[in-house]
Amino acid sequence: MAELTRAEVYMPRSMQVWRALLNWLAFFLQIFAQIIRAVGQYPLLSSSSATTTETPTSTSTHRFKRLPVVDSTEIESPATVEIAAVLDSPVPAGDDSIEKLTVVLDLDETLVCAYETSSLPLTLRSQATDAGLKWFELECVSSDKEFDGKPKISYVTVFERPGLQEFLNGLSEFAELVLFTAGLEGYARPLVDRIDKENRFSLRLYRPSTICTEYREHVKDLSRLSKNLCRTVIVDNNPFSFLLQPLNGIPCIPFSAGQPHDTQLLDVLLPLLKNLSLQNDVRPFLYDKFRMPEWFQKQGIPASGWSV
Repeated sequence: MAELTRAEVYMPRSMQVWRALLNWLAFFLQIFAQIIRAVGQYPLLSSSSATTTETPTSTSTHRFKRLPVVDSTEIESPATVEIAAVLDSPVPAGDDSIEKLTVVLDLDETLVCAYETSSLPLTLRSQATDAGLKWFELECVSSDKEFDGKPKISYVTVFERPGLQEFLNGLSEFAELVLFTAGLEGYARPLVDRIDKENRFSLRLYRPSTICTEYREHVKDLSRLSKNLCRTVIVDNNPFSFLLQPLNGIPCIPFSAGQPHDTQLLDVLLPLLKNLSLQNDVRPFLYDKFRMPEWFQKQGIPASGWSV
């Protein structure tokens, strides 16, 4: 018995080396798994996918962050003259009061974020709930078919961006609201029914209303909504959605369930839109704040790729 014990203790050196290597490998694999979980491997339902439940697409690789104010003197912009012509153009004459502001709102990652219920970890939902984030489950009709030919039913968990209802209520007091999403109607319509029971949106537009350009799909052309772009803005977490009217766009920080204390709607967007409602022409103000035409040019989209 003592000999057996000594044989176990005094292993060949090669075996000790291999055991040490395996232990280190297991250690690094645990660290790597923790890093993956920390950054969040749970896919949001993107509004630019080809399925009803909106899985991520190539647009997610162009994640947009808050735009810095760029010094236009550092950029040789071929569109300078065109932009100046728009900003200096006279505002259409009207009555004593200016026309009501039209605010076009994106849905996914702007007002809400949505996940396939089957792939959503209970821990993420519990953490969001404990932090006060409102959520609900949604049953929507997919464009896919079951084996028997019946429409496939998808189940989605939707998280509301903090302050959503207060934001829509406050905004509806001074603006006309339009919902414009690249999501399919089978998914988006029942979702909007849940968050807008008061019918604050005067118009709802889905993926078929978007257009395809040389540079991006699912682009939202504001000229199809209003003839007066002086009083029209669009809020979207994906700036490529409004590349046809860069002077009317407000880039929004994307929202996910991991951001339960987000304050963008009430602290940033609502005051900004209230200010814009007092402007005769929103485009000079938004150009000075975001410099979107220059940003698009940095993304490789020349002035000919968007219209002003």
